[in-house]
Amino acid sequence: MLTRTNLDMDVLRTFVTGFELGSFAKAAERLGRSQSAISTQLRKLEDQVGQVLVQKAGRGLSLTTAGESLHSYAKRILELNDEAVDSLRSSDVEGWVRLGLPQDFAESWLPAVLGRFARANPKVRVEVRAERNANLLERTLTGELDLALGWGGSGKTPHATTLADLSIAWIGRPGWGNVGALGAEPLPLVAFELPCVFRAAGVAALDQAGIPWRLVFTSPSLAGLWAATEAGLGITIRTAISLPKTLSILDPATTGLPALPTIPLVLYAAEADPPPAVSHLAQILRETVIERTAAFDVASVDVAA
Repeated sequence: MLTRTNLDMDVLRTFVTGFELGSFAKAAERLGRSQSAISTQLRKLEDQVGQVLVQKAGRGLSLTTAGESLHSYAKRILELNDEAVDSLRSSDVEGWVRLGLPQDFAESWLPAVLGRFARANPKVRVEVRAERNANLLERTLTGELDLALGWGGSGKTPHATTLADLSIAWIGRPGWGNVGALGAEPLPLVAFELPCVFRAAGVAALDQAGIPWRLVFTSPSLAGLWAATEAGLGITIRTAISLPKTLSILDPATTGLPALPTIPLVLYAAEADPPPAVSHLAQILRETVIERTAAFDVASVDVAA
């Protein structure tokens, strides 16, 4: 008779969390364990599967081929486990949740978030608004939205949690060239209408570097920005989230463009103690953001950071 190995759920969660956060030290803090306990769990997991899962990579660790495979399976196992628990705990929750988020996430992350939430909360209806950042913050302040993802910190909203810091990037068509090739011509910019935190960051960086610029296209929609940039009207400023395959991140080192800062992605809540349905959606959003942003570079983690 074949003897099956039952993987330890706590150990799998440690394994996945470490690579999602980019640090097993951070995983230890989040999970309430010591770093030595985390190391013991990793060894236990390798013993269970009979494979080496992590290897040294500079001052950190990276996944082996077997580790990459298990990482994928582990995420699916944990998602199913969490969905089952959430569904049983939330089966009697009813009502509405009003969610706002930037246009960047409407087509990329939103389906997964809503799907997971709906399976666990079949009696709860979700109303979603994909809008400009300023509008989302205002609607959260006035109570028109229960939750909103937003770019940049705001002192106006007290119930705010920073979920990630993402790099702002110059974005253009592949092979765009460099600032020097423009000669005396100002740099053509494609940007959102004011107010826009990305536009402000890009313009500030250009002004500080002494690079002349001109606004060639404005739009209230992200689709409009992508279309104008794809058409070669100019370059734009955004994060890599939802970046079309037809566009590329422009490297300041080769293009002569100034370096850009990072920007916080913040979860805003209308209430300090929201209802259960709102709290659960907030939890799913937090977990999704952490997982998806870590996916930009999930190949290695820092042991001590």
